[in-house]
Amino acid sequence: MHAHPSISQIEEEIVEEFSLFDNWEDKYEYIIDMGKKLPPLDEMHKTEDNKIRGCQSAVWMVSSYSEGRVHYNADSDAMIVKGLISMLVRVLSGQKAEDIRSAELKFIEKIDMSSHLAQTRSNGLRAMVKQMKLDATVWAMKEQGNQG
Repeated sequence: MHAHPSISQIEEEIVEEFSLFDNWEDKYEYIIDMGKKLPPLDEMHKTEDNKIRGCQSAVWMVSSYSEGRVHYNADSDAMIVKGLISMLVRVLSGQKAEDIRSAELKFIEKIDMSSHLAQTRSNGLRAMVKQMKLDATVWAMKEQGNQG
């Protein structure tokens, strides 16, 4: 069984991938491509309860927990947003709850994402991160409850 790469290792991979592009048009294309590769979220999960608040576009996310790790599935009705959530899923899914909660997600800054997103998209990105960390916290508390 291979070791799961750490959050920072995956972030570095993304930073390296983005460094291959000279301009933001190409980077946006890449983000959209990543979104297209995101496994589709089952329609039954596209409910109000699974919608992330604070996103201008519709973004649905569900999380599950197994073997000490949190797993995320997500989808959006907007291509660029789907790409953004796909990056977050790539970085955080399969990680330990504690690592997700303490993740600083510096790759967003390193690839200069925030300055190239509209304010509403940046707020949405923060809302996605916040929800993922919240889910990780809930899973961690459930885990502690099961052990106690």
